[in-house]
Amino acid sequence: MNANFSTTQSGAPVVDDSNSSAIGRDGAIPLTDHYLIEKLAQFNRERIPERVVHAKGGGAFGVFETTEDVSMYTKAALFQTGAVTETLLRFSSVAGEQGSPDTWRDPRGFALKFYTSEGNYDLVGNNTPVFFIRDGIKFPDFIHSQKRLPGTNLRDADMQWDFWTLSPESAHQVTWLMGDRGLPASWRTMNGYGSHTYMWINEAGEKFWVKYHFKSNQGHETLTVDEAESLAGSDADHHLRDLSENIAKGNHPSWDLKVQVMPYDDAKDYRFNPFDLTKVWPHADYPLIPVGKLTLNRNPENYFAQIEQATFAPSNFVPGIAASPDRMLQARIFSYADAHRYRVGTNHAQLPVNMPKSEVRNYSKDGAGRYHFNSASTPVYAPNSVGGPAADPALYGPHGGWENDGELVRAAHTLHAEDDDFGQAGTLYREVFDDAARARFLETITGAVGGVVSSEIRERAIQYWTNVDADLGAKLRANLGSGETPASESEAALY
Repeated sequence: MNANFSTTQSGAPVVDDSNSSAIGRDGAIPLTDHYLIEKLAQFNRERIPERVVHAKGGGAFGVFETTEDVSMYTKAALFQTGAVTETLLRFSSVAGEQGSPDTWRDPRGFALKFYTSEGNYDLVGNNTPVFFIRDGIKFPDFIHSQKRLPGTNLRDADMQWDFWTLSPESAHQVTWLMGDRGLPASWRTMNGYGSHTYMWINEAGEKFWVKYHFKSNQGHETLTVDEAESLAGSDADHHLRDLSENIAKGNHPSWDLKVQVMPYDDAKDYRFNPFDLTKVWPHADYPLIPVGKLTLNRNPENYFAQIEQATFAPSNFVPGIAASPDRMLQARIFSYADAHRYRVGTNHAQLPVNMPKSEVRNYSKDGAGRYHFNSASTPVYAPNSVGGPAADPALYGPHGGWENDGELVRAAHTLHAEDDDFGQAGTLYREVFDDAARARFLETITGAVGGVVSSEIRERAIQYWTNVDADLGAKLRANLGSGETPASESEAALY
């Protein structure tokens, strides 16, 4: 018996640290998974008042215009041809603190709030189409491994690579991170992705699976390691300054939104799990379909009020858009809104930057920071017989959902023919990177793994990259064996 077993906050043994409970391997996560909820709720309350992740960032307001007809896929008002929707976009880095340099190697957040006629729709994504993990139960552990040691308060390569090598599903995202796209030249010159799989529902109630791609019209540009390090020392707020100054000059950045659409039934027997956040859908199978254009044209008047207090939550859906069996998405639906209730306040949605443009009618009452309230004659409960607001299923129309019939289990998702952890990472390295990019990638991971002190973790890291590509692993081993560890890249490769 293992004497060093993990426990819940109440001291009970933990059943599983890596898999949320689910109804069948591909089913919904139930509220009865108290350990998942305990981990996420505790994690959301670790910092005050800066965001526990995505702390350093900036943003701007703009508009999204739907220019193409996608009504055959969704009834959402903002995606009907000709619709123009006011929008807020917040960019950020994932692991850095408030004062961290914008040019550290790190994924970039790409969080959108659409102030639609049917309520706010929030799309929380990154500048990468994949993520490090596929189950939200591991998210607090992942972020802890990328932050700072509790004793020295220093970042630690051993801790990072220990988590990554013990979580092989991270390989695809780490390949993105350590490649050229890990150092975007600016927020304006990077793409944005919804990353998760979502559901779209049309007026007839037909359901489709969808992924969002925002393609920068400024081109896709990256920094070299030397450029990123120089800017980190000379202009730590480079991305923030670049965005603000360009919008002020009238150089309004824009992105074309395109989506991949998968017919609902395709997901049942696709060759890998299409709801796995560590995977991309091949464009050959599901080509990009144009939807519209996002343009940022207005800087915030007050950073704290309009950017720092802005809250984005994947739980903010509108009719015609819904969740999917993506386990990370399901966990985030709880986690993000809960973080906002803690960090900004119970009534964060009443702040001007977070208020929907459509009217709010519900029975929510009281709580710290309450500003808007119902008249004294409005009942505070439902159902009631005195004319209070009531749900209208017909008004909302067809809503999301998927079939599931399975035993309550803690296990990874149902495996398909191509559900391996290293295949897409290897394809990215061999077929997407060119020779020069592969050479830079090898230099980057040599520096990053070279910072690992533990021989056991270093060996696992070499095997990790060998699993991505055998030749890459051999070259990495040779570099590390010869002591070739560029000091500057060793630092730059860390969060």
